[in-house]
Amino acid sequence: MPNKIIVAVTGASGSVYAKHILDKLSALKDEIAEVSLIFSDNGRKVWEYEVGEVNIYSNNIHRYSNDDFFAPVASGSAGYDSMIIIPCTMGTLGRIASGTSDDLIARAADVMLKERKQLILVTREAPLNLIHIENMRAITLAGGIVYPASPSFYSKPASKEELELTLVDRVLDIMGLDSGIARWGSNT
Repeated sequence: MPNKIIVAVTGASGSVYAKHILDKLSALKDEIAEVSLIFSDNGRKVWEYEVGEVNIYSNNIHRYSNDDFFAPVASGSAGYDSMIIIPCTMGTLGRIASGTSDDLIARAADVMLKERKQLILVTREAPLNLIHIENMRAITLAGGIVYPASPSFYSKPASKEELELTLVDRVLDIMGLDSGIARWGSNT
């Protein structure tokens, strides 16, 4: 059965990762039934600064406002399989870790945790302070996956885009989706 995925974009640098993951999810029509997309206000601003205008046109991507608590992603009964917050600010991570569902992104993440569904936070911050680390610990103990935006080099990416895709493909692989990821120790 095709997956229902939530993608949230927050105001950390790294919007290019979100763009790549949305492009890949759009291409995986056989594996993905629906993608629900939520931008934080700063997420949209950073995307526009780093990537350009937000032009996302796909029949399986539905956009929701971050203040729309009537969106399907606000309820466990909607049956989503996974949520990716890419990139994820430390503020967003902290609100999720503390259970503060003050916007749709935090509420949807809370729903994923309470329903024991997959939540992946692609964090973008360095260095980390103890508050960040404790919040990451809380997310991990609650069943979420904290995935720092660290691309890999062992596949010998030939371009900036190929390097970015090493991270995106790994996130899709964690979700069980066909990403074409380069595997350690393989020649492909």
